Amino acid sequence: MIPHGARAKKWLRILWFAAIAVVIVASLLPSSSLPMRALDWLDLSDKLEHALAYFVLALLPTLHERRSFIAVAALGAAGLGVALEYGQLYSGWRDFEVGDMIADAVGVCVGVSTGLPLRSSRFIRSLLEEKAEDSRKTAATLRR
Repeated sequence: MIPHGARAKKWLRILWFAAIAVVIVASLLPSSSLPMRALDWLDLSDKLEHALAYFVLALLPTLHERRSFIAVAALGAAGLGVALEYGQLYSGWRDFEVGDMIADAVGVCVGVSTGLPLRSSRFIRSLLEEKAEDSRKTAATLRR
């Protein structure tokens, strides 16, 4: 059995990788595609959509990864935003906008800034910390 903390970290990591995949696919789909037209129904600013997507990409690892990795993940998310804008430039069906890159970077900064205090909240700590009895069970299972 996976300990409580390890299970939560595993699911957060899976959710994070899924979010990365969604952002990549959505960024490279033609504007006329069904998912992109459905997104237009939300009637949100394009920049707000970018900021929210990259907020999620930065928030998720900030909640559960080691602090040394958070900076790498944040820089990686910002780099992904730049790379995807260039991918849109060369796609022929999407627009390249420096403003989108700025919105991505703002989302990353807000995601990390939100995640750092949240990770020390009682609720998040209780989800991510292994309980003493779970640790003993895991240690006993590993010794077998």
